[in-house]
Amino acid sequence: MGEKTRVHAIIEGRVQGVCFRMATQKTAERIGVTGWVRNKSDGTVEAIFEGDQDAVESVLDWCRRGGPPSGRVDDMKLTRQDYQAQFPGFNIRY
Repeated sequence: MGEKTRVHAIIEGRVQGVCFRMATQKTAERIGVTGWVRNKSDGTVEAIFEGDQDAVESVLDWCRRGGPPSGRVDDMKLTRQDYQAQFPGFNIRY
């Protein structure tokens, strides 16, 4: 196991109405990252990703490439935080 990390992300672009949250959840679960994702009223998507540094970076790279096929990511604001082992899985928040 590698070093653990936690990243708070605000993702901008065509990220709502394109199944971005569901695809993010499936990607995070497949890679072994925990946390959550939700739509914000300003049209962005917010997420917390926790896990092994390499796994979290893989999910972030997937997001940077635009997420699901019909998505487009124009910008991501990332805040690195202390790992907290807070989540048992990865959920969509409403």
